[in-house]
Amino acid sequence: MTKKIRTAVLPVAGMGTRFLPATKAIPKEMLTVVDKPVVQYVVDEALEAGIEHIVFITGRYKGAIEEHFDIHYELETTLKERNKVDALEEIARVLPQAGSFSFTRQQAPLGLGHAVWCARQIVGHEPFTLLLPDMLKNGKPGCLSQMLGAYEKYGQNVVAVEECPPEEAFKYGVVGVGDGDMAGFQITEMVEKPPKGKEPSNLFISGRYILQPEIFDILESQKPGAGNEIQLTDAMVTLAENQRFTGVKFEGEAFDCGTKVGFLAANVAYALKRSDIAPAFREELELILNRA
Repeated sequence: MTKKIRTAVLPVAGMGTRFLPATKAIPKEMLTVVDKPVVQYVVDEALEAGIEHIVFITGRYKGAIEEHFDIHYELETTLKERNKVDALEEIARVLPQAGSFSFTRQQAPLGLGHAVWCARQIVGHEPFTLLLPDMLKNGKPGCLSQMLGAYEKYGQNVVAVEECPPEEAFKYGVVGVGDGDMAGFQITEMVEKPPKGKEPSNLFISGRYILQPEIFDILESQKPGAGNEIQLTDAMVTLAENQRFTGVKFEGEAFDCGTKVGFLAANVAYALKRSDIAPAFREELELILNRA
């Protein structure tokens, strides 16, 4: 019987240099898609899937993330005085239950694998999910909920994958496809940025993972890989020698908000799904495109 996934790890220590000067004083995870910070969408995805405890791996100058998920007495008082009921309900919805969010520091930028390792004491010897906040997944049910179906069926480790043009597979961590279907297939290999023409498929790992706690022991002694950083994929390859990895092709829209184009595309897509602003926004968008 598989253990329930109760904990999600969100690495938010990156400096966001691609979005300077906007991220000089604001964490990149707090940049907004329409009217919510990027990180809020990812937290909502985790909570929808039944996650009970969220661990943020932070760094210096990331205090705004912690403040976002805390009580703001002055703001709440002002909203009450002005009878802004809808706004008050919205910020109340963001607040977690006491003790359900934890924050720990990654003190040096040593890679994603190192960031995950920083959560070891909080996660303990339990399976957990890892969600990269740069990646927004817009689907019903959410990406993590889709993955939990495969986890309950196959157990052990699960990663979300997406398709890319075959000629671009060399840019990503790509998987080999074994038995099963796109709702749950056995991963036969994982290759980080394979040489052109040597890609095992055009399915790449896309920022959502369910991992067993043995990954921490591997990361403990993992040597630096690409970019002289501790690479999570390298540790996953080692773990795959003894444990199954299942791939799940996410059904929905995905946006890489770590790039400017992906971030702008996410704003457009999410705005067009909002009944309160979509009609007016579509008109403005058409005017802009006609002038371009």
